[in-house]
Order: sequence, then C-alpha cells, then structure tokens
Amino acid sequence: MQTDWTRHEVSSIYYQPLLDLLLQAQKIHREFHAANEVQMCRLLSIKTGGCAEDCGYCPQSARYQTGVERRQLMDKDEILAYARAAKAEGATRFCMGAAWRQAPERGEFDSVLESVRAVAGVGLEVCCTLGMLTEMQAFELKEAGLTAYNHNLDTSPEFYSTIISTRLYQDRLDTIAAVRKAGITVCCGGILGIGESDDDRIGLLYQLATLNPHPESVPINMLVRAQGTPLAQAPELDPLVMVRAIATARILMPRSMVRLAAGRSQMTREAVLLCFLAGANSIFYGEKLLTTPNPAPGQDSDLLNKLGLKPMRSFAHAH
Repeated sequence: MQTDWTRHEVSSIYYQPLLDLLLQAQKIHREFHAANEVQMCRLLSIKTGGCAEDCGYCPQSARYQTGVERRQLMDKDEILAYARAAKAEGATRFCMGAAWRQAPERGEFDSVLESVRAVAGVGLEVCCTLGMLTEMQAFELKEAGLTAYNHNLDTSPEFYSTIISTRLYQDRLDTIAAVRKAGITVCCGGILGIGESDDDRIGLLYQLATLNPHPESVPINMLVRAQGTPLAQAPELDPLVMVRAIATARILMPRSMVRLAAGRSQMTREAVLLCFLAGANSIFYGEKLLTTPNPAPGQDSDLLNKLGLKPMRSFAHAH
C-alpha cells in the first residue's frame, strides 16, 4: 500500500472529472473488497456531554448550550445489553464513545476496560473513542480485547486551529501512534462541511493516506449542524463533495474500510448510493450516533435491500 503520496498527487486524483473518479474508485474497490457487502457498525455514547474541548462542531462540549443532557458513564451490564442487541440486528462492530478530552486514569477507565472485555466476549469487534490516550492506556485496552480505536484528524493541519483550540493536531497524531504501537487497529477520518475548502479536504486525505500503515477504517463524516455550537449556521455541504472525498479515499487507501458516517440523515438515498459507488463499504446502523440523528434501522434495511447490498462478516478477523 502506497504511503508516500504527494499532496499534488492527492489533488490530481481529487479534481478528476467526477465520473472518471467514480470509475477508478469502483475498480479499486472491487479489487480489494467484496462488491456488494457493507459492514454494519453500532455506535453508543457511554458517557455523554460535559467535554472540556471546544470543538466547534460538537454538541457535547461543556462550553456550548446545546441541550445535550450530561450522562455519567454507563455500567458494564447496560452496555452489554446494547451490544447484544446490536449483534442480533446484524452489527459486527460495536463502538463506544465517551465525551472526554483525555481518557481518565483508573476508576472510570477500569470500568471501560471491563466493558471492552464483556463486549469482546459477545463476539463483536470492539471500538472505543475516549479522547487522547497514553501508551499505557492503549496497551491496557489492547489486552482487554479492543479491536479498534477511533481518533479522527477532523480536517487539514492548516484549518484545524480554526475549529479547535484545546488540542493540537500533533496531540491527535500522538494518540494514533500510541494506538498503533499497542497493536490496535486505527479508525481515523474527518468531518466535511465545517467551513473548510477543497484544499483542506485534500490536506486531510493526504494526512490519512501518508500514515504508515493506513488506518484500517476511515470514517468520512458530514457535519450535522447542532444548535448552540459555533457551526450551527454553517452552509449546507453539497453531497457530491462527500462522494468526491470518499472516492479519493478509496483510491488512496485501497484496503481500508471507508465508512459513510455522520450526516446520512441529511442525504437523499441517491446521494448515499453514489457514496457506495465511490467505495464506501461501512455504515453506522441505528437511529442515533452519539447525540446526532441517523436513519432508522428500518430505513437502512429497506435501502440496502433495494441496492442489493448485504451485511458483511467481521472485517477485522477476515483478513
């Protein structure tokens, strides 16, 4: 897998005529992945709100009045019930998100480790997003059975400080490095529609595609505008920007799962179809992603059936 892309090469791929870009992406997708399979993932907010960060897009920041109710960390048995239900519905990966800037030491972190062990015992891939991690915490999560850790870069290094001031870009890269050192697979992507330019989107894709190795999972999110956040009035994103970014990601990172993540509830089914055509082969399944809306499971089942797409088996253990 090529990891020495130049920014110029990434730009040349991104700016191709869209139909040419889609054709190239679909050819690469079929070379490395089953053509009509989609990984189904469930995302659960296990600790909601009250985050010390100032991410301009996030309704869980304690700095903004967004109406998100603060909730303490769920206990293991409650999380396990959600995980079992997710598996029964066809999910192969269960993701747990906690609104922390930095994963806490002991106490609540020990509780998370117990939950990771429990969910792994159900036979699901286990993913967490808990904020920044130390190397020791990453190794403990690995030992508990964690499959993947999500830590997004969000946007390009150049645009990053416009959106977030409480964490450096390098902090994000350091957490990714700690996760990789522990032998946990990396889930890392970004958000589109936060006021960035095409050049920033190219910068994000360049950063992801030059990580060595590539992230095993690359979530591409469309901003879900939340009242009370600085980006509540951000202009709507053209869904074709999502399509273009997903296709470019597929070409740059052929083996990665490219996840069509937040924002699907704002897209027509035709736009979602184009994202699948562009190489997306993973979605979050369920009516809510942490605190933002997502299509209802019945809607997703109906769409996937109409497209002839089927849930795939566990990705992490299939390769």
